[in-house]
Amino acid sequence: MKFNVRNIVFIAVIAAIYVVLTIIFAPISYGWIQFRISEALTILPFFTPLAIPGLTIGVLIANLYSSAGIADIIVGPIATLIAAIITSKIKNKWFAPMPPIIVNALFIGIMLGVLFSSEVSIMLAILWVGIGQFGVLYLLGMPLLLALERRKGLFDKFNK
Repeated sequence: MKFNVRNIVFIAVIAAIYVVLTIIFAPISYGWIQFRISEALTILPFFTPLAIPGLTIGVLIANLYSSAGIADIIVGPIATLIAAIITSKIKNKWFAPMPPIIVNALFIGIMLGVLFSSEVSIMLAILWVGIGQFGVLYLLGMPLLLALERRKGLFDKFNK
């Protein structure tokens, strides 16, 4: 992966879009029941590895506003980084949403279950995060992936 000005700007744009979408839809973006619209972008590593740092940075910044505090600032970007790396290795487009669904359900679900243990069990938190992720990624992420796939050359200049 080459870090020239164009690629750095591309990474920054992905991070910025992620942050803006998360904050605009804040009431449904945070908490133990969440439908984070910005997570639709987590399909982008399917097209380019430059999305990996963009998403990770975006999650880090967006999670500065999380009520889960420092735990979400640490765990969220780590989960995103892991899921994005795995997504970049996926070859079948229909499976591209699975790493963010599974990794976030586990990492974020466990984190929220521990933080809010008096309100919700860890297993229930994993289930809720997983359902939210599944909904976002297959209702919004897959249509985005299919639309971007029609523009095959869109990511070529970033993948050199």
